[in-house]
Amino acid sequence: EVSTDDPETAFCTLANREELNSEEDSIHHCLYQFTRNETLTETNKLLCDVCTQRHCGPKNNIKSENKYVYTNAKKQMLVSLAPPILTLHLKRFQQAGFNLQKVNRHIKFPEVIDLAPFCTAKCKNVAEGNTKVLYSLYGVVEHSGTMRSGHYTAYVKMRAMNNHLSDLVLRGQSQALETEPVKGQWFHISDTHVQPVSVSKVLSSQAYLLFYERLL
Repeated sequence: EVSTDDPETAFCTLANREELNSEEDSIHHCLYQFTRNETLTETNKLLCDVCTQRHCGPKNNIKSENKYVYTNAKKQMLVSLAPPILTLHLKRFQQAGFNLQKVNRHIKFPEVIDLAPFCTAKCKNVAEGNTKVLYSLYGVVEHSGTMRSGHYTAYVKMRAMNNHLSDLVLRGQSQALETEPVKGQWFHISDTHVQPVSVSKVLSSQAYLLFYERLL
């Protein structure tokens, strides 16, 4: 579905994305690439209902596909509703000839991430004037092995219950919380083995799934 928006704000974000210092092997760079502005031309042109009606009359009177009018357009995917829980899934495979190959390189990710550079300027559940949408890391899933076999383990932060986050999940009420990482102890879980680990150990893992909870 293509929604009509104010052309002046259609491609605007809550925070300036061009000021991001996004290293290539980082989650910021991944998000920047995923939400970049794209130009649709040639075979990717957009079907324009307004242009079609202007040239051919009402759409339901058009009997031939050749009469539809397609036009060049710009497209950008941005977050329009900041979720209480942010889940980021990293694509850890690539095409190698006729086979799929696992991507093993480390992708840097922070303990606190600001989603504002990737949110639309009219993000529905962000207070007017806010230029930050902060999230705190609380879980990581890591995969070791190959595309054919391997083992999943997890890093989880044990922390106190967040009543403000519960209100946000259950009732959609957004309140300003802390801007620092949620305090707690990290644990590494592998099948039945659980052991405490440092946050530096967590941040050095080869993340496959990242779980963040809303702070601000």
